[in-house]
Amino acid sequence: MTEKMSANRSEACVAVMAHNEERNIQALLERVSMEQAPGIEISRIVVVSSGSTDKTDETVRAAAKTNPRIKLITQSRRHGKCAAINLFLKEYPACSFVVLLSGDVLPEPGAVGKLLEPLLDKEVGMTGGRPVPVNEKNTFFGFACHLIWSVHHQIALVNPKLGEAVAFKSIVESIPEDLAVDEAAIEAAIRQKGLKLRYCPDAVIRNRGPDNLHDFLKQRRRIQAGHLHLLQKTAYKVSTSGSVSALKALMSIMSWKPKFIFWTFLTCLLVSTGRVLGTFDHYLRGRHHAVWDIAESTKGDLSEKATTKG
Repeated sequence: MTEKMSANRSEACVAVMAHNEERNIQALLERVSMEQAPGIEISRIVVVSSGSTDKTDETVRAAAKTNPRIKLITQSRRHGKCAAINLFLKEYPACSFVVLLSGDVLPEPGAVGKLLEPLLDKEVGMTGGRPVPVNEKNTFFGFACHLIWSVHHQIALVNPKLGEAVAFKSIVESIPEDLAVDEAAIEAAIRQKGLKLRYCPDAVIRNRGPDNLHDFLKQRRRIQAGHLHLLQKTAYKVSTSGSVSALKALMSIMSWKPKFIFWTFLTCLLVSTGRVLGTFDHYLRGRHHAVWDIAESTKGDLSEKATTKG
């Protein structure tokens, strides 16, 4: 039987990193406030709002009046998501476990508990859920977003790649602030401590992918530059960066309908273009995208679509 940590002392904090998330933050806080995990107390829900100029801070403060677990940390300007995570880790070091969410996602009911439960295993240091976009599949960019996350899902089933919503043991004091890939940086830190990653496909996390060419390439470019910078700093390579594993995963979900083939080809072409641009940024421009340009089409209220889309 797997040896477990003492459940009596297990306390979790949910950390939400936000910048101008007024359209989604209330639904996210309501969803997280209902979450439970066997043997784990979710004691705090902390929003780090970085340079928000909309009603994000106002919404969080209003929620905190009715839920004392909700706390708000504000930064006057954006210093990057990794810097915001470090600020949280500095302010709340006492929790046994941390659930890390972006302000632009929405966990399905029960997802946070499913992320936390495996951490009671002493060998597991970090878990991640399964992101599922709310984008419509009958548009090209909606198809592309679903295809990318489906490929990631197939890879993560074999070799975990954790992102969008993760939970980890509070043994990471900080991560490099010049990185644009925060979850991957935490992966690297957890692996270096000899602990395992656990992918939780039943912990579904709703997000919204880019719905135009500009935002799509901007996101792919930033992720590629971030992964290369992480590799340079830590010698850690995420499982989804390998072309062979990506091809195997793609073939496992491939349909031979003409439209699927054509849109898949275009998606691969755009992903490759994003990787070339990100590689150019890293090696020739020294640009790491730590404080990245927001892809505006990925923002919005997820609560309605998240309950209706499969």
